Amino acid sequence: MLVKQILSMKASGEVITIAPTASVADAAKMLSDKRIGAIVVLGDAPQPLGIISERDIVRELGKRGAGVLALTVGDLMTRNLMTCTTGEDTRAILERMTEGRFRHLPVVDASGAMIGLVSIGDAVSARLKELRAERDALTGMIMGN
Repeated sequence: MLVKQILSMKASGEVITIAPTASVADAAKMLSDKRIGAIVVLGDAPQPLGIISERDIVRELGKRGAGVLALTVGDLMTRNLMTCTTGEDTRAILERMTEGRFRHLPVVDASGAMIGLVSIGDAVSARLKELRAERDALTGMIMGN
């Protein structure tokens, strides 16, 4: 299954974003309110600057204490952002997420502008649908359907 198909299956095409100048406390509240695991960081351009996740915040809270909440998102965000395009397949993005040990992958167009976000849950769900379709096709072939 291609990333563009995964995006079309999502209930909402909305991608939650935050400015790099926002506080980490604001990011934590947004993550909690929206019940999401990561927020893409955007500046004035449509290209993502980074991503901040629950894990990023919790890890820094453990190291630095509550003062981390007063830092900016730009101070904590992951800058070496991995992205994908709509033409990539499920296996490729699952491998990238597994190898990089991250759970969210911004989808960008040819100019690098963000057009969506795929989570590990989206990718696993898509892969399971692929496997079910393969199983059904093989069962049909065996049964003569």
